[in-house]
Amino acid sequence: MTTPHLKSIVKLFESCRYRHDLYTVFSDWCECAAISLSNAMDVTQREKREARYMKIVGRYERNVVETFPKIMGEVMMALEAGPQDILGSAFHELELHNTARGQFFTPYALCQMMAVMQIGDHTKTEIEQRGYITAHEPAVGAGATIIALAEALKNAGINYQQHLHVVAVDIDPRAVHMAYIQFSLMHIPAQVIVGDTLRLEFHEDWFTPAHIMGYWSGRLAADRRPQEISIEIAKPEPPPPELIEPPPRAATGLPLFDFGL
Repeated sequence: MTTPHLKSIVKLFESCRYRHDLYTVFSDWCECAAISLSNAMDVTQREKREARYMKIVGRYERNVVETFPKIMGEVMMALEAGPQDILGSAFHELELHNTARGQFFTPYALCQMMAVMQIGDHTKTEIEQRGYITAHEPAVGAGATIIALAEALKNAGINYQQHLHVVAVDIDPRAVHMAYIQFSLMHIPAQVIVGDTLRLEFHEDWFTPAHIMGYWSGRLAADRRPQEISIEIAKPEPPPPELIEPPPRAATGLPLFDFGL
């Protein structure tokens, strides 16, 4: 469904088409927007990412660069109106999925259905016992499944900003940037990773402001520590006596080939 904010986002991107490849502009905007959000909180990676930001914007004319914050404003207002995968919708509306080697993002309505199926009494029980639940997404795309999960938790009366932590991975850096932007603006505590889940190869971490502000790295580590301490290593059973003391050798046989059998 096309919304006024989606129409505005598409129109702003298309205004950059006359001199630049739209797929490249979209990817560069996603990276710049992600860097802007990251640099507000993640001081450990700020210098490297700021240099990358300046390199990207240096390729564009002033009027194009001035369009970037306008797009961000529309994305913010769209997510303020309600949870949705606005960037995934824009990606398809601009018909960029054909350029991206057949990459399609899961329709948001399907993500909503799957998310509702995951929420039940066990969810509230785990939150009461542990304080939060975790979600792991091995191929996050633009983040639709996690956004739908956050919406389902909200509709169930659960504050996802306090009781949900997400670890999400995608092999495509642009998809990671899209998910990171939307998670950050929705204040979802998350670690979004550029990597290949199947090969267990991970290259770059993006921590949302909600993750950093909520001290989630320390919180998760503290919860893992008691589990690691409680693991007991079983002591090996002693071998049976017949394996310790071999049977007596036969009285006859060839001495050079007598293996005690």
